[in-house]
Amino acid sequence: MTVETLIPIAYLIAAITFILGLKGLSSPTTAVQGNRIAATGMLIAVIATFFARDVGSLPVLLAGIAVGGAAGFYGARVVKMTAMPQMVALFNGAGGGAAALVAILEFARHLDQGSLEFGATVATLLALVIGAVSFSGSAIAFGKLQGLITPKAFRYSGQQLVTGGIAAAIVLLSLALLFGMNIAPMLLIAAITLLALAFGVALVMPIGGADMPVVISLLNAYTGLAVAMAGFTLGNQLLIVAGTLVGASGTILTRLMSKAMNRSLGNVLFGAFGAATTAGATTAASGDDGRSIRSIGAEDAAILLSYAQNVIVVPGYGLAVAQAQHSVRELADLLESKGISVKYAIHPVAGRMPGHMNVLLAEANVPYDKLFDMDQINPEFQRADVALVIGANDVTNPAARSNPGSPIYGMPILDVDKAQNIIVIKRSMKPGFAGIDNDLYLDPKTAMLFGDAKDAVGKVVQELKKAA
Repeated sequence: MTVETLIPIAYLIAAITFILGLKGLSSPTTAVQGNRIAATGMLIAVIATFFARDVGSLPVLLAGIAVGGAAGFYGARVVKMTAMPQMVALFNGAGGGAAALVAILEFARHLDQGSLEFGATVATLLALVIGAVSFSGSAIAFGKLQGLITPKAFRYSGQQLVTGGIAAAIVLLSLALLFGMNIAPMLLIAAITLLALAFGVALVMPIGGADMPVVISLLNAYTGLAVAMAGFTLGNQLLIVAGTLVGASGTILTRLMSKAMNRSLGNVLFGAFGAATTAGATTAASGDDGRSIRSIGAEDAAILLSYAQNVIVVPGYGLAVAQAQHSVRELADLLESKGISVKYAIHPVAGRMPGHMNVLLAEANVPYDKLFDMDQINPEFQRADVALVIGANDVTNPAARSNPGSPIYGMPILDVDKAQNIIVIKRSMKPGFAGIDNDLYLDPKTAMLFGDAKDAVGKVVQELKKAA
């Protein structure tokens, strides 16, 4: 048995581990194991690839692996959980950009050899266009999540005509390249690359920050498709399998995220959700129907929680920003020691990326069986004595059910307003990422505990300990 015959077997094993790893990621209880299985498969694939063909300068490749591995390890260890969506956006962009670069280099190589074939050229163009769109789109998503670019949707006159015009230009230039018109091929490739990068910017800029979970999933699918096309270009079966898996899973996740928001993907991409300005904190505080905000201190919150039998914790991005997950776990342990039932309500699009709250609470070793998704937990709210909302805004807004004029009308939300009592921990009355005020804060059952989530929860914990 030669090395050449072992390579397809190694690729097959790697492909199986990718599938098993993806299956493991479908549940919090098996996610860590699934990630390790997939990582092992990737290691096998990388090693096998060194023997698959002439891989060029070995020192350069090893140097690249060292730099990339060190950067990945450093990022995984140092980047805070609140910045994980930005890191995912960067990973998406890096994958798409790599696929685009591979496509450009392979096209140049085939052009030099005079071996341009129609099928290979189509695959190369798809890898280039999709990869470049993923790269620039991910860069804009990173900027919005990091606060370098305004998270509000960017809308301007003739926006859809510009975006459509860029897409049409990409198609026309691609056809010119495919059918060998009298234009320098590499000049066409350069023009297509620039247009694809511009299309990625034009596609993501009009999308508001509230839709970032959907955008991240979609960009993930783009990167997978680009990698699969690069696999066709290179003749590498494993890249085709891996890219197809990523593309398919990203597409499915995008559909699930859109469904969780009760909006079509087209509306997410072209609706410019969040572009309109909304009323500020003053309007939220006073309301137009005589209602007002009721605030409480940590001592009152502790008393309310100590007399409860059933408590539902609703985590949001504010909890992540404050790094309050460990304090919340301490609060839950203290309540459970008093015989109080504590559950966690997880909305599919809470946070800035799919599964953000699950990962955050897992970091604090919150038991998986206490995490409930929206469909499971919503019937429980009417039996809850206290719903403790920590930083979640848009996913708890009753306007999604009651106000047809609201931008989030129709979006499934957590039925927090059906609980007997509601405590909301929030820094201020500033609107959430969607840029709209929350009617929940005007509910007579709602008490606002203002402050940093970690500090506020810590004070409640101390009050509960005093009463013990």
